[in-house]
Amino acid sequence: MKVLHIVAGSLNGGAAKGALSLHQGLRELGVNSILLNSGAPSSQVEASFTITNTPLKKLWLRLQRRIGLLPLFFYRNRLRRDFDTGIGGVDITVLPEYHSSDILHLHYINGVVPIHILRKIEKPIVWTIRDMWPFTGGCHYSMGCQKYEAHCGKCPQLQSSCSYDISRMILYRKKSSIQSNVVVVGISKWISECARKSNLFRNNPVHTISNNVNIKSFQAIDIKIARKQLKLPGLHKRIILAGAYSLTDFYKGFDLLLVALQHLRDKEILICLFGKINQEAISAIKLPNVSFGYISDDKYLSAIYSAADVFVAPSRQEAFGKTLVESLACGTPVVCFDATGPKDIIDHKLTGYKAEAFRPFDLAKGIEWILGLPADQYQRMRSECRKAAVARFDAVVIARQYQDLYKKMLI
Repeated sequence: MKVLHIVAGSLNGGAAKGALSLHQGLRELGVNSILLNSGAPSSQVEASFTITNTPLKKLWLRLQRRIGLLPLFFYRNRLRRDFDTGIGGVDITVLPEYHSSDILHLHYINGVVPIHILRKIEKPIVWTIRDMWPFTGGCHYSMGCQKYEAHCGKCPQLQSSCSYDISRMILYRKKSSIQSNVVVVGISKWISECARKSNLFRNNPVHTISNNVNIKSFQAIDIKIARKQLKLPGLHKRIILAGAYSLTDFYKGFDLLLVALQHLRDKEILICLFGKINQEAISAIKLPNVSFGYISDDKYLSAIYSAADVFVAPSRQEAFGKTLVESLACGTPVVCFDATGPKDIIDHKLTGYKAEAFRPFDLAKGIEWILGLPADQYQRMRSECRKAAVARFDAVVIARQYQDLYKKMLI
């Protein structure tokens, strides 16, 4: 069995890291797994290659990406959120790796595989959906809009008043390209249910297999040792951690976190952040804070998670929430909203606290509840966090589930 994974971007990116750890987990199980990405090549990743291995190919893919964005210039007033047309990319069916594979496993394909190419593929396809884009008219998160269940059009994110706008055309284009050979895998119960309701995937098989983390890369470190390693000020302070690849993306709910922090009664707190974040957002925090910026090194990230008393994930919409699992793997309890992907990850008052959806006051209540736990109860919670991450989300655990799915598809 040979599986070809396709994922856009650098292997350090959010979606690509999930695909990478799955690829490594599958190879550990003896599956002939190959990983194709569009970012920089990595000699450290076994059986991986990039379609941008020459300056000309890199330029061509960048040009394709720009062409794909051209239709959006007709929507000058659109909301500044991620929106993709699915036009740009390359024909993967000409690659020798494609011809030698038994199964094609798609992940985040924006800018790598044009949507119309899917109709050329005759091999079995697994499509792991890591956000809502695969079944919408272009948005990556619908933010409550349910038009993808019918036809799209009059897109609120495009600020469009036309029924036959680009969102409807994109959805029709997807509909004409998706065939019965596509098996959909959602990385949470929520995203799977959205896919089942969608116009695009309602007639395709939809499974749920959680996202995964390479647990070996995320280890729990003693909280005092971690803080000393990071040279954090005020070792006596409680530390609240928040982080994401791009922390101030609207979907990530950073504004909701700011409101929650205002409700905290304990002011002897240090706020730690990681991920891409601008100075304006940092200055909005009215408590002592430290920003580590974007971190690609998992060992360093483990120390950051381990140094915190609690990790807060205030996302509005999230297909999964890999940072939550990374935090659990390092033994740090998580506070999140009881909604979308994160609600599947956290066991309420066992590995964290699930606040009422999108209520910052209850988010603050959850933070204070964890910070107020007696020392022995808090240590038990940290132990439960690590156990849950290892048992439910380790790359090999998830790879076995995919291996079973592949076998059924090839029968």
